[in-house]
Amino acid sequence: MWTYEHSVETSAAPAAIWRLWADVESWGTWNADIESIQISGPFAAGAEIVMTPAGQDPVHLLVAEATVDELFVDEARFDGLLLRTVHRIERLDGLDQGGRLRTRVVYRMEITGAAADELGPRIGPAVTADWPDTMAALVKRAQG
Repeated sequence: MWTYEHSVETSAAPAAIWRLWADVESWGTWNADIESIQISGPFAAGAEIVMTPAGQDPVHLLVAEATVDELFVDEARFDGLLLRTVHRIERLDGLDQGGRLRTRVVYRMEITGAAADELGPRIGPAVTADWPDTMAALVKRAQG
């Protein structure tokens, strides 16, 4: 198994982050790597997303879990691998310097499958390389 996790703290409300996640067809407004994206139905477990990263082939994702204002999990399968990405919102104790509630946004990728130990270190860093920038743009947009 190969794993990677990145998190950012923000004063954005969990509901504001969730609204951005749930509006799949607008992900390109805060994720610069998306050339096009479509979802089959509402943003909920079982929905299928077809996302085309800039200059690449479309990626088919399945929303495996979705809990409003808390998390969603998407899964992509190819070449015998399962790429599972958990997108989680954590409410933190205390207030920021402006007196606002603090929230942590966490993305975690797990690559499993027969060749995960070999292919994960090659595939994973390419997929997750833009996460710091993407997550920074997400929380900036969520903060208004």
